[in-house]
This record gives sequence, structure tokens and C-alpha cells, in this order.
Amino acid sequence: MIRAASVLAAEEANNPLIPHPFELVVGIFSFAVVMIVLGRILVPRLQKTLAERTEAIEGGLVRAEEAQKEAQQVLDQYKAQQKAAAVEASNERRKAEEQGAQIIAEAKEKAQAEARKIVEDAKKQIEAERQQALQSLRAEIGTMSVELAGRVVGESLEDGARQSRVVDRFLEELESRARTQEQVQS
Repeated sequence: MIRAASVLAAEEANNPLIPHPFELVVGIFSFAVVMIVLGRILVPRLQKTLAERTEAIEGGLVRAEEAQKEAQQVLDQYKAQQKAAAVEASNERRKAEEQGAQIIAEAKEKAQAEARKIVEDAKKQIEAERQQALQSLRAEIGTMSVELAGRVVGESLEDGARQSRVVDRFLEELESRARTQEQVQS
């Protein structure tokens, strides 16, 4: 039994679960040193880094909000410029349409004036040709009537004064008959 007691005592002295008192003191001292180093040096640096990151994140959020507000202002300005450009384009289109209508009206007016001038010139030319034809016809009718009258009368009507009296009288009779016929028809 003694032997069993001594084996038991030896086993208790070498028990790996129970630390040696010296190891306990060194472990506590080492733990205290690590805690002091962590508490005094490492923790403040970590807190400082976290604070900087927090400020950076919050600053980034603030800058992002400011950038978003600025972007919204730029968008509003762009929309306002777009509306102004649309209004200006509409005004320009309206002015162009008015100018086009004015140009068309002027062109029509010029065309009508030219048409009137052409018609007047044509009427004048026709009247001149009519007068020329009338004179030519009178001369031919006079010559033919003198010849006819000379044959009917049996003497020569070659005398200029006599010939012109006969022609004038004949033409006057024709004109008076034409006038009476026009009056009767009207």
C-alpha cells in the first residue's frame, strides 16, 4: 500500500493538468505584459485606425451625397437647357415656316406680275398686229374695190384722189353695216 501511496504521490506531482507554481507565476506575468502591451499600444492604434476608417467612410458618404446633389443639379440644368433648346428650335422652325410662306407669297406675286406683264405685252402685240393687218387689209380691199369699180363703171379709176374717195366711202359703208349688225345682235 505504501507503494501504492508513493505511486499515487508521484503521479500527483507529475500531473500534467496541474501547473507548476513557477509556471503559474510566469504565465500570469506574461499575460499581464501582453495585456499591457495590447491595452496601451495596440488597442489605441486599432481604435485610431478604426476611427480613421469610420471618418473616411462617413466622409465618403458625405462626399457621395454632395456628388449626388451636384449631379442632380447638373441634370436639372441639362433638362432646363434641353427645354430651352426645344423652345428655341420650335421658334426657329416657326420663323422658317413664316419665311417660307413669305417667300412663296412673294414668288406667287412676282409670277402673277410677270404673267400680267406677259398678257399685257401679248395684248399690245396682238393689237399692233391687228392694226397692221387692218391697214394691210384696207389697202388690199381698196385696190380690189378700185379695180372692181373700174370694171363696173367701165373707166379707169387710176387717179389717186378719186381712188382714195371711193375706197374711203366703201370702207365707211362696211363699217356702218358692221356696227348696225352688232347693235342688232346685242
